Amino acid sequence: MGSESGRVKRGEQSRISQWLRLRSKPSPEDPGREREALLLAVAAAGLPLAPAAHPAGYRCSCDRIGCPTPARHPVSFAWQTQSTTDRAQVERWARNQPQANFITATGMVHDVLDVPLEAGRSALERLLAAGVEVGPVAESAGRGDQARMLFFTATRGTPEDEDEWWPCALDCHPETMDEHPGLRWHCRGSYVLVPPAALPGDHAVSWVRSIEHALPDPLTLLEALTDACAAYADSTPHTPATVAWPLGH
Repeated sequence: MGSESGRVKRGEQSRISQWLRLRSKPSPEDPGREREALLLAVAAAGLPLAPAAHPAGYRCSCDRIGCPTPARHPVSFAWQTQSTTDRAQVERWARNQPQANFITATGMVHDVLDVPLEAGRSALERLLAAGVEVGPVAESAGRGDQARMLFFTATRGTPEDEDEWWPCALDCHPETMDEHPGLRWHCRGSYVLVPPAALPGDHAVSWVRSIEHALPDPLTLLEALTDACAAYADSTPHTPATVAWPLGH
């Protein structure tokens, strides 16, 4: 798919801007107003959403004992078919599940390049200084390798040959994440949390660059991100310079 196909169209940008302008400091009477507006803006940009777990103290709201990714995973095993951009459905979820985080299913409209936070900040500075068009960017706070920066891009497309798909099995199996502290490419079969999301330990996922920005081709960001990950690995002796490329290609 070409670089234009993943971009947010001008009319859609206008709708997203309207929803983002609804963001005001939540009042005690309406604490979910900003959250709902942000989620609707994501859906309006064409990124499919589904409910996710949320923190329960320092634990996860799910029933799994010793959950490996507390508050970072969808609540339904059917999240790929459940995810939607339908405004009414997202509103119902947001209002009926006021504590829920939300994930977005990647590989349909968008991919996400997911890097260590320090590397991501360095790459973002370099990309913007070079005049590269960077799309929406989010930060996921946490300890150690859980602190990440998420670069939202256009998907690589839907090739005619099904074998050309790049499924990201890594993030379908969260227990393997610690083995891949470098760059992770979320595409078909994967997901990421979208802001606003709460994490255990008073951490959060928040926007650095809003969803209003057009989705770039991931290849325009890849060199800067891989270079930054390599530099980060060199400065962290116990962190291998691992790049979790999309699998199956």
